[in-house]
Amino acid sequence: MDLAFLHPLYEHPGPWASVYVDTSRHTEDTPHERHLTAAALARDLDRQGADQATCRAVQEALDELQHSSEPNGRALFARAGEVVLDPPLARPPQQDSAHWAPLPHTAPLLELAGENPACVVAYIDRKGADFELRTSLGQQEAGTVSGRQWPVHRTSTRDWSVRHFQLKVENTWEHNAAEIADALVVCQEETHADLLVLVGNEREKRAVHDRLPRRLQDMVVEAPHGTGSRLLDEDVEQARTEHVRQRAERELERFLAAREPDTEGRSGAVEGVPALVEAAREHRIDELLIRPDGPDAHREVWIGEDPDQLAVRRTDLKILGEQRSWPARADDALIRSAVTTGAPALSVAPAAEASGGQIPAGGLGALLRWT
Repeated sequence: MDLAFLHPLYEHPGPWASVYVDTSRHTEDTPHERHLTAAALARDLDRQGADQATCRAVQEALDELQHSSEPNGRALFARAGEVVLDPPLARPPQQDSAHWAPLPHTAPLLELAGENPACVVAYIDRKGADFELRTSLGQQEAGTVSGRQWPVHRTSTRDWSVRHFQLKVENTWEHNAAEIADALVVCQEETHADLLVLVGNEREKRAVHDRLPRRLQDMVVEAPHGTGSRLLDEDVEQARTEHVRQRAERELERFLAAREPDTEGRSGAVEGVPALVEAAREHRIDELLIRPDGPDAHREVWIGEDPDQLAVRRTDLKILGEQRSWPARADDALIRSAVTTGAPALSVAPAAEASGGQIPAGGLGALLRWT
């Protein structure tokens, strides 16, 4: 997950209110229920010590979602009476929650907002294709390509005199498949889609698939069900889930290989809070790997005002010259460091089962920028 969108959260000091709310349920009573939820979350923040201005800002922002049709949910990060960031979620949280802490509680975003691959669904027929972009925000049209419109159907006669017509039909199909593939390449570049799902009959899907460049082949999926099938949405969601799992597996394999020392005894990966804190202070984290339910995720570390001011013990920060310090969750502190140094983060939860339980110790690990 690219964490660049979190930069505004680290341009101001805390403490911060972090709220996760589910907007996936829709009934006649939804507006009233959401109003009650907004009030309850604001009270929860108040009990945790949040200032009244921030509690009001959060409640007002949540009240504005009373009539929202967002399919999943929203996160809100607020301080000093202002909501600074409110990203939509790719999947609903298990429960509504509010946190008041020195750092924004961003770790849940790895599963709730990240790794929800953008997907272009290409509805293909012999005359062209319609493209549809699917993201966590919903669906939208992403373009149309029209190929040659005639001839596209073979004749059933076996008369040798129509062989030239059959050849024209074949040429039309070949031409249209090439045009669709070219247009799909452009669509992927413009939308930055992670997946391309081809919908149509087997011959049409294969003809387009074979004409896509090699660099896109790994992101192409041929849907088993066609346009109009009620199972097509399930095909797309399954493809997205599989994409997330495979990516997590690849990165976890990289981590497991990199943590083995080389011939000089150096490792390209670290795990455990002490080693990660040291790597973060030295700006050496190249990719942060987190299992959100890992025991070290909520382990307490100490932070200073700057992202590279963190330590396992408070006294360590004083030794480093930092006079002001606060306790924080290890996962949130490491994410702050990753954001400021441009490192991505990834939840390894989807790959945990396939790896046979081989995950970073305590659920926290990192690939390093240099060994």
